[in-house]
Amino acid sequence: MEIEKNNRINSLLEFYEQLLTSKQKEYITLYYADDYSLGEISEEFQVSRQAVYDNIKRTVNILEKYEEKLHLLRNFEKRNQQFDQILDYINLNYSKDTELRRLLDDLEKSEEE
Repeated sequence: MEIEKNNRINSLLEFYEQLLTSKQKEYITLYYADDYSLGEISEEFQVSRQAVYDNIKRTVNILEKYEEKLHLLRNFEKRNQQFDQILDYINLNYSKDTELRRLLDDLEKSEEE
């Protein structure tokens, strides 16, 4: 469960990072992406552990509210799932079509950018 939560928060952070303050970004990135403890973050910024905890908790709520309204992560995951289904279908039924394969590869590369 903890790994799933970390993955979700990191994914939300990728989509909504630019909407956070610099302090929110720093704390949540250190905690979820870089695996710092509350104590390590509090030492680095010379604030209490409680202040760090409160900031992180508030930021997670903010990220979830953004996702609730904008659905960027959900739509991204849905598109990836649909793309995988299309790819499986094409591999099964059109495996010799090199032009179709090239078009899919181009589409996949453009999604990564």
